[in-house]
Amino acid sequence: MSPSPDNPPSLTAQDVRFGDDDFTVDLSDGRTITIPLAWFPRLFHATSAERGHWRWIGRGIGIHWPELDEDIAIEDLVLGRPSGEGQESLRRWLAARQVPDPDTTSHDR
Repeated sequence: MSPSPDNPPSLTAQDVRFGDDDFTVDLSDGRTITIPLAWFPRLFHATSAERGHWRWIGRGIGIHWPELDEDIAIEDLVLGRPSGEGQESLRRWLAARQVPDPDTTSHDR
């Protein structure tokens, strides 16, 4: 079936990269978009290791971060939609986080 106004082509992502304050998504149509981490508080508060552990949803229609319980649709990124998570939900998530302190974590076992 060919794309039409009633059947638009699926927009998918091909790669995800993180900077200090943003992340970049390469799209299947050749575009690259950059999104502020502040739009997604769970990513903003995540460690670089947690941000780096992601997987595709549906062959690239979204991105899932298992440790963060975060799912982001590529369509939402393209349309400029930030996280819809409420402040109370974020507060509970932050309170429940147990992120090891790298200064006190022993690597000797």
